[in-house]
Amino acid sequence: MRFDVAAPRHIAFGPGRVADVGEAVAALGGHALLVTGATPERADPVAGRLADAGVRTTTVSVDGEPTVAAIEGLLATRAAQGGDVVVSVGGGSVLDAGKAVAALAPAPGPMRRYLEVVGEARPLEAEPLPHVAVPTTAGTGAEVTRNAVLGVPEEGVKVSLRDARMVPTRAIVDPELTHGLPRAVTVRTGLDALTQLIEPFVSPAASPYTDALCREGIPRAARALPRAADERAEDVDARGDMALAALLGGLALANARLGAVHGFAGPLGGVRPAPHGAICGRLLPLVAEANLEALRARQPDAPALERYAEVARLLTGRVDATAADAVTVLADLVADLDVPGLSAWGVSEADVPPVVAASARSSSMRGNPIELTEDERAAILRRAL
Repeated sequence: MRFDVAAPRHIAFGPGRVADVGEAVAALGGHALLVTGATPERADPVAGRLADAGVRTTTVSVDGEPTVAAIEGLLATRAAQGGDVVVSVGGGSVLDAGKAVAALAPAPGPMRRYLEVVGEARPLEAEPLPHVAVPTTAGTGAEVTRNAVLGVPEEGVKVSLRDARMVPTRAIVDPELTHGLPRAVTVRTGLDALTQLIEPFVSPAASPYTDALCREGIPRAARALPRAADERAEDVDARGDMALAALLGGLALANARLGAVHGFAGPLGGVRPAPHGAICGRLLPLVAEANLEALRARQPDAPALERYAEVARLLTGRVDATAADAVTVLADLVADLDVPGLSAWGVSEADVPPVVAASARSSSMRGNPIELTEDERAAILRRAL
């Protein structure tokens, strides 16, 4: 039995933990590059505490999912204004931008030297800047992962900047920062979190460490997501469970692998402006069903079949649940949360062949419990439309 564990130096979790951010950042540097999203005021609780701690700040923002060009702009600001520590406050896109800036600010040479797919995928040649990640959504787990996903619109792809040293120095996860999120954001990020708990659990790269995370996180997410998405009342306990599920999923994917859902999500997000979590939610039950059919046909003794049966038990709480029940429960959840088909985001039959081809090159696809054929992958996408 051999496995490694990648995680931040320190994780602070719980309601009110945002109060710790000033002291945490001040211990790492005196001038913070504060990375925020399209709604910078969501970072106000952090900015105020940085000021109270005597930390100088330069604030920058990213609007939507970060692109290579956007990161180059942030790097230029940092070069001009300075900053010895990065603080990212926002959803997964903001945290990815923070990781990219922290990694690339000290790195010599052009940015594409370090990018997968469109570059040379070289390891970083310098230690990243210290980085404190503060999520305001419960989904991506980007506060504890070792990569940043960046769009390259001119080439119609999303690519990763990846290095073990990119795991943020500290993660501060305060569920109170997720209160008041729009339902659509809660649903999409929550489905991403659930996907990132299920895919590492059925991955061949799973370990006792990631298994423990997923076994804790899957039932929490399954119970809490419908309640967190209910706009009739703010369910504080459900928000807390989803924040924890997202954190556990991030730790799991950082130490195992994802699968075909994310293998499709990258190429799809590169060709159409579809929200990542909406893609994951739509594909999750379809990929599970296709995986089960392929496993039964080609690898009937595969451990992943029992893994899917355990997923069903974790989702339902029933000891007699079967692998097929996992597909049913996931499909019902996606339907109840009103997740539309991919055609709602402009994905069409014409996109199927190029996305299928691109998915074969995805690192996440290599983490799937069975290698899906080209025809199987195309069938999944057509059903998802």
